[in-house]
Amino acid sequence: MTDAFLSKFIHPASTKIVMLIMDGLGGLPAAPGGLTELETARTPHLDRLAGQSSLGLTIPVIHGITNGSGPGHLSIFGYDPIEYEIGRGALEALGLDFDLQPQDVAARGNFCLVDEEGVLIDRRAGRLPTAESRELITRLREIRVAGVEFYIETVKEHRLAFVMRGEGLSPALSDSDPQTNGVPPLKVRALKPEAERSAEIANLFIEEAGRLLHGERAANMITLRGYDRLPTLPSYAEKYHLKAAAIAINGMYKGVARLAGMDVLEVGGMTLADELTTLEKYWADYDFFYLHVKQTDICGELGDFAGKVAVIEEVDASLPRILALKPDVVIVGGDHSTPAVMKAHSWHPVPVLVHSKYVRPDNIHEFGERACQHGSLGVLPATQIMPIVLANAGRIAKYGG
Repeated sequence: MTDAFLSKFIHPASTKIVMLIMDGLGGLPAAPGGLTELETARTPHLDRLAGQSSLGLTIPVIHGITNGSGPGHLSIFGYDPIEYEIGRGALEALGLDFDLQPQDVAARGNFCLVDEEGVLIDRRAGRLPTAESRELITRLREIRVAGVEFYIETVKEHRLAFVMRGEGLSPALSDSDPQTNGVPPLKVRALKPEAERSAEIANLFIEEAGRLLHGERAANMITLRGYDRLPTLPSYAEKYHLKAAAIAINGMYKGVARLAGMDVLEVGGMTLADELTTLEKYWADYDFFYLHVKQTDICGELGDFAGKVAVIEEVDASLPRILALKPDVVIVGGDHSTPAVMKAHSWHPVPVLVHSKYVRPDNIHEFGERACQHGSLGVLPATQIMPIVLANAGRIAKYGG
């Protein structure tokens, strides 16, 4: 289904939509024959909602591909993540409301810890506190390279946004983060001839960062990945005739929402309860709300099975606050799977639930991976969720006579 075809039939309506995304929702059993994190969690509210909903499993990109959160979110927002390939760096910068210019090259950075031989001990520096990260950022701002300006901002904990601004820069650069411990960070390589100077500049910055941070016990090096320029997407207003808002705490997710033309609402705190307070405050002002929960993914990456279960149970306990607003359509899903047993993102399909008064309920009173395998939505590309949602919201006209 092409965007051009779908757009001919979309029309405005007064209906309200909530998309609740638990980052890294999908999981695996801790032991063969056991239950996943979602299946283990006590979720009476989600199970009750599942019994009144259509269930399925989404494929964010294609079968077998493990994706990051950026492509995963683009996909469930309804954008083809292969057509709109966007580097993590641009999303991080936009998530900080940084004024990214068309000629800028942005990257996602990590503070990390290396040993005396330069081998990674911890590629996330123990997720050092955000306040410590800010202190280290002030040192990195001392770095100078002729002909280029650097902008470095703390995102959260070990994560930072890195921007190069200057003439003739290219984002065709390889990552310095090897995505594993026990090996040295990689040299940044030019992926195209025109990126040779940009690779040299990035490597100079990383080397100087290592010199400035030498001797620090929490973090003594940085890595950079996901280089990109400012991308452009058709907005939710153009694409779906929706006035859309995003409620997220972490920067990258604000960035991908901004790319989709959503208004990023200010959250007065760092908890899910604070996010729901924001949802209630702005309920009358928007048609579509994207609500993001990050901790499911963090626990998965840490290998914390019980922690991920606890986060899912917290979301379940909060569900009545969302339903009390009487949304016309509710989507509960994820951007990818992050099984705690793998301590990483994975390629496994992601559970999804679509609820409205117009769905044909699957009468499956459980929200979990195996339950969703039997749902009427089947295993489908995540990009197909939004057309289903819009139809249930009464926002797609009839095709043909």
